[in-house]
Amino acid sequence: MIMASFVSVSSCQFRFGFCELPPPSLIPYTRRFEVPGRRFPTITIKCSSSEPENSEDSAPSLSPSSSSSSTSEVSTTNSSTYNWYTVLGGIGMLDTAYLTYLKVTGSDAFCPIGGGTCGDVLNSDYAAVFGVPLPVIGFVMYGLVTALSAELGEENLPFGISKNNGRFALFGITTAMASASAYFLYILSTKLSGSSCLYCLVSAFISFCLFFLSLKDVKLEEIKQVVGLQTCLAILVVASLTASYSTAQPIPSRSGDIELPYYRTEITSSSSPYAIALAKHLNSIGAKMYGAFWCSHCLEQKEMFGKEAAKELNYVECFPDGYKKGTKILKACADAGIEGFPTWIINNQVFSGEIELAELAEMSGFSLDQANEASEVQ
Repeated sequence: MIMASFVSVSSCQFRFGFCELPPPSLIPYTRRFEVPGRRFPTITIKCSSSEPENSEDSAPSLSPSSSSSSTSEVSTTNSSTYNWYTVLGGIGMLDTAYLTYLKVTGSDAFCPIGGGTCGDVLNSDYAAVFGVPLPVIGFVMYGLVTALSAELGEENLPFGISKNNGRFALFGITTAMASASAYFLYILSTKLSGSSCLYCLVSAFISFCLFFLSLKDVKLEEIKQVVGLQTCLAILVVASLTASYSTAQPIPSRSGDIELPYYRTEITSSSSPYAIALAKHLNSIGAKMYGAFWCSHCLEQKEMFGKEAAKELNYVECFPDGYKKGTKILKACADAGIEGFPTWIINNQVFSGEIELAELAEMSGFSLDQANEASEVQ
């Protein structure tokens, strides 16, 4: 019995405190039992229970399922970000590849309404950095971004590079690209005033998008650690471009002085029976070709048909009174939503740029039998 009592008491928790007796006047006993000013120890006993404690008193635990779910969400977010890197980098590669083609071949880009082309920019002294064509440099940089982001998305970096170092490398590349793009926009607005290049602007926009994506990928604490290095990198890029362009000659502004009186273009090639039959067919179905007299691509499109067949085309000149700053495009062209030249509208479908005769035949439903019949008639 004594042992049982000992076990029962030993399983209890003891708390010691003190309480003060009330004044003697409030005790309903005789004064001989009063002990004024005395404090007696009190013992509070709280026995333990075999029942589980309340969940509020226990520390929260992280279950494996919630941990794996959180890791999966982070992985999915990172993968999505690197997919955007890859897509934008791929678009940038296509854009700069086309600009490289124009630079190497000396060709003109698709003619915009304003009359200028990318040729003025690509043929200027600012289209090369230390002798290397600028579009080639852009193509290489976009290629690096595309390849590195693809490897980061798969977490399979070469040469034993850690993922963290790969992220910082991507951040550095996009910082350099954004700095260069900002400098080029400055050059375009000051040294090349009056010239415009839509493809160059698209490339700059993509560079800025990639830079902001890298800012999102790198945490604020990490940015604070490398902000000095990134600033030095941007300064180095701008200084290098400035040194390269120190002897470059600016292009005089043409936007305010350009004035082109209308002139009729001369077509020198002869037409084949097939081209004549196709031109008549296009006219019969209401197909229209919209162009401008100063557009070299429009002239080349007519040369494909030849001088005889070109007369059969339903051609719409969008600037019949010539062109100068402030001249409005012909209302028929504006109503058709023409944005560049040449533009074909065939069966209510819009097609831009020069188009081969075989493609025009396919678009318009011109059959080989019709061509043979036209040849026999002639």
